Amino acid sequence: MKILVTGAVGFIGSHTAERLHSLGHEVIGVDNFSDYYSLTLKNLNAKALTSKGISIIKQDLREDNLSTVLPTDVDYIFHFAAQPGISSTSTFEDYFTNNIIATKHLIDYALKCNNLKLFVNIGTSSIYGLEATFPESIAPKPASHYGVTKLAAEQLVLQKSREEKFKSCSLRLYSVIGPRERPEKMYTKLIDLGLKDEAFPLFEGSDTHLRSFTYVGDIVDGVVSVIGNEAKVDGEIINLGTEVEHTTQEGIEAVEQVLGKKIKINVIAKRAGDQLRTKANIDKARKLLNYNPQTTLLDAVKYQVAWFKENFK
Repeated sequence: MKILVTGAVGFIGSHTAERLHSLGHEVIGVDNFSDYYSLTLKNLNAKALTSKGISIIKQDLREDNLSTVLPTDVDYIFHFAAQPGISSTSTFEDYFTNNIIATKHLIDYALKCNNLKLFVNIGTSSIYGLEATFPESIAPKPASHYGVTKLAAEQLVLQKSREEKFKSCSLRLYSVIGPRERPEKMYTKLIDLGLKDEAFPLFEGSDTHLRSFTYVGDIVDGVVSVIGNEAKVDGEIINLGTEVEHTTQEGIEAVEQVLGKKIKINVIAKRAGDQLRTKANIDKARKLLNYNPQTTLLDAVKYQVAWFKENFK
C-alpha cells in the first residue's frame, strides 16, 4: 500500500511512518519542519526515516493546492500534523491555521485521491476537556484552544464519512510518552534536567494530576491496526491509550528510579486549560481493533532514557 503520513518527522508520526514501512508499505512523509520546537530533533527523526528509505516532502499544509505537490495515488492518509499541546507561546491563529485550515486543505487533497481507502485523523484526549475518562459517545468539552481546534479538525474529517465522500476515522490519543517525545514535554524535560542536575518546573498542583501515560509503541499498535478494518472504523471516533493511571508525581519518581538520582523541583504557577485527569476508556478499541496496550510506565521511561542518552547526552 502507498501511505501518506503528515507530521512525519514529529514524535508519534515518525514512529508510525517507521512501523508502516516495516510492514512493507510505501511511506511518504510530509512535514513543514516548524520551529515550534528544536529542528535538531526533527532533523534527527528525518534522518532516521530517510535512512530506511522513507521519503520526506517538506510542505506546509496551510498552503492550498496540495495535489500539485503530493502524490494523488495514495491508499491511506494518517494525519498527525498539528499545532500541538497547550503553550503560552502559541497564538489562537497558530492553532486555527495549523489544526483547522491545514486539515481542510488536506481533505481537499484527499478528495482527489481516487484510490483512498481511509483517512485517519489523529485526535487527542484534550477534546474531552479537563476530565478525559469517558467513552467516545460523551459530548466533548474542550478547555483549550488546542482542544477546540482539534475537535473542529476531527469533525471536518468525519463529515466526509457522513457525506460518503471517503471513509474516515479519528483516533483520540492519550498522554503519549517514549523516544522522540518533544523537548518541552514532561518526560524529555525531566530526563534532560535530571541529567544536568537542574530544577524541573512543575506547575502548581499538577503533581496529583492523573494521566494515562501510554508508550508510543502501544499507540502505534492501535494506529496501524485500522488498516484492513476500514468498514469497521468508518465514521468512528476511537480512544487509544492505557487504562492504567499514574500521577505526575509517580511519573517523576519513575524517571528518578531509572536515572538513579533525585530530581530538583521548582514549583511554578498553574497552567490554564491543563487537564486534571486522563484515563483512556478503550472498550471500543478493544472491540473494533483488538487493542491491548502492554508497556508499563517504568519500561516506557527506560526506553526513553536510553534514547535520550544515545542522542543528546
